[in-house]
Amino acid sequence: MKTYLIIGGSSGISQAIAKRLSNAGETVLTASRSGSGPNHQHFDATQPGTLDLPDQLNALVYAPGSITLKPFHRLTAEEMLQEFQLNALAAAQVIQQALPALKRSSQASILLFSTVAVQTGMPFHASIAMAKGAIEGLTRSLAAELAPKIRVNAIAPSLTQTPLADPLLNSDSKREAAAQRHPLKSIGQADDLAELATFLLSENAKFITGQIIQADGGIGSLRTF
Repeated sequence: MKTYLIIGGSSGISQAIAKRLSNAGETVLTASRSGSGPNHQHFDATQPGTLDLPDQLNALVYAPGSITLKPFHRLTAEEMLQEFQLNALAAAQVIQQALPALKRSSQASILLFSTVAVQTGMPFHASIAMAKGAIEGLTRSLAAELAPKIRVNAIAPSLTQTPLADPLLNSDSKREAAAQRHPLKSIGQADDLAELATFLLSENAKFITGQIIQADGGIGSLRTF
């Protein structure tokens, strides 16, 4: 039995990851602003504090996110700093806390989340693309620094049906329009991302590190005519 810590494990993609790992018989610890249970602790990534960590961790998943879509000229410095704190700086701070426990595992893994908007320019995504761009840099830097003992990868999804994205997908017409923008003519589901995440965390992915894996329905790299 392995021990996983999922930051932001109470909804959406992170909840789906936690469910898959728990169903596989693994020990799953979660930390977020909401949620409950014996293996859950309160954690606010906008004001991160000290986490209660076990002596040994096999994997860490940092999954909090945000979607701030605004014209660039309307973004305030405060909004950009808040987005950077939630998505990037808190991830780095959590990893620093978890490193001693991860290093006690013979083969540990860290999984972070980016967005398709980093590698594919999209209007109104400047703030989140900046913050998640830092995540991609952190992923590659840590993968090099922590090899061979700790693998570090990131998933870069497109729009996914989660509570976070509900304002963008809260009607049939919005969901259909979003689906049609993707070559696969669909939007992501939390279970799609959880399937990929659990693979990357597993020993089946033991030869994969430093990768930013696009799970985006083809929107980041394909054009259909």
